[in-house]
Amino acid sequence: MATLEIDRVRKSFGSVEVLKGVSISIADGDFLVLLGPSGCGKSTLLSMIAGLESVTSGEIRIANDVVNDLPPKDRDIAMVFQSYALYPTMTVRQNIEFGMKIRGVQPAERAKATLAAAEMLQMKHLLDRRPSQLSGGQRQRVAMGRAVVRDPKLFLFDEPLSNLDAKLRVDMRTEIKRLHQRLGTTIVYVTHDQIEAMTLATRVAVMKDGVVQQLDDPQVVYDRPANTYVAKFVGSPSMSLIPARLAVDGAGAVAVFDIPNEKPARISGIPIAKENATKFNGQNVLVGIRPELFTVSDGKPGRTISVHIDVVEPTGPDTLALFQIGGVEVTARVPPKTVEARKSATLTVDTTKIVLFDAVTEDRID
Repeated sequence: MATLEIDRVRKSFGSVEVLKGVSISIADGDFLVLLGPSGCGKSTLLSMIAGLESVTSGEIRIANDVVNDLPPKDRDIAMVFQSYALYPTMTVRQNIEFGMKIRGVQPAERAKATLAAAEMLQMKHLLDRRPSQLSGGQRQRVAMGRAVVRDPKLFLFDEPLSNLDAKLRVDMRTEIKRLHQRLGTTIVYVTHDQIEAMTLATRVAVMKDGVVQQLDDPQVVYDRPANTYVAKFVGSPSMSLIPARLAVDGAGAVAVFDIPNEKPARISGIPIAKENATKFNGQNVLVGIRPELFTVSDGKPGRTISVHIDVVEPTGPDTLALFQIGGVEVTARVPPKTVEARKSATLTVDTTKIVLFDAVTEDRID
């Protein structure tokens, strides 16, 4: 296990800069997820940690040692790729043992490590099969087993579940979570799937265009996104960002919304620091509301809003209701059969978890 420090790292390919001064620090045993869309630089950063790509400037430190100039074999890392990269003519046992054999590990020690990894990943019964006889999930377990027997300082995962179907992805997420809990090892994991990030990570780095937008605990990233990009990227359905005017009265900060064919709605109890309430009084802001913050009205004054429901989408345990506020489409997650399409509804908002954003900079207002 080891700490990992990425210090002002930049990476350019010719005149194109793909990483723009990235700084990330994680503790021994952390599970860091690099989250972002294709082309944001997350896989390039992982390749630089692994030593597969050079660093243009900045430092990468593993266990406090600068590794910029170390070849991959000397970094004491193990990597699990999107493709399984198994030897088709070898059995599962031979695939797992192969790296140890190359490093000169004695047969008895290889066998012991292989058996321990197979038991941990629940694939002891697969040891004598070949990759062609395995499912996609089983092949990914073999790739993970091959990494586990290395007992490295750092595990690197590059979108390991993207080739699996939905059910297998859920199962393998659980296996990776169990692996981290059992080994307590430091993991860096790349994905574009925010559900994977939320369920696996102890720390999430949300990336866009080579820049880390937010690095934090996954629940903090979800509840208190640093800007509108993070707010829209994390969460399914994503946070609704509603244009409003901020007002300050005796009840504190109030958001004033425009609603089609209705008088403007006012939601009071908006959480904001006193100095920012004064600064943004009368200014246009974006009000961030997660779908689960809406409930069918309980009649609390100052926290209810009347809307016209356009569409309802039953999901089984709840219903997604879509409507318009402030000229944008808003989603509410409510109990089944509590609202109807093409009818009006009165909803209550949990204002304690509303997030405000500057309409110009799109950064969060605390």
